[in-house]
Amino acid sequence: MKKLMTAALACAAFGGVALADPIEGIWQTEPDDGAYALVEMAPCGPNYCGTIQRTFNATGEYASNNIGKTLVIDMAADGGGKYKGKVWRPSNDKVYIGKIALQGDSMLLSGCVAGGLICSKQTWSRVK
Repeated sequence: MKKLMTAALACAAFGGVALADPIEGIWQTEPDDGAYALVEMAPCGPNYCGTIQRTFNATGEYASNNIGKTLVIDMAADGGGKYKGKVWRPSNDKVYIGKIALQGDSMLLSGCVAGGLICSKQTWSRVK
């Protein structure tokens, strides 16, 4: 009976705690046109979005006009660490079909055209 009470108390104490999705956190992009960014992946409605938090180039951190803009748009979990949505590429101001595949602290992000037949890929690393 004592074990049952302990288990019930543990469930009550932690029952309201939501577990974070593995995609949530701060991720570092690969360089694109000489610059890279730190992107915060967080819930946006029922899905996930990535917002540019900081930007860097060869001389260090700089104040880009893209800070605060959404780079990863409405990514829906598709199971097995995969997500589908859209991605925006700041260097050409175009939005692409987006796909993400997570493996631990590594994120393979693809931006695709032609129904997903032609894709450009980057591997992002988790910062925190």
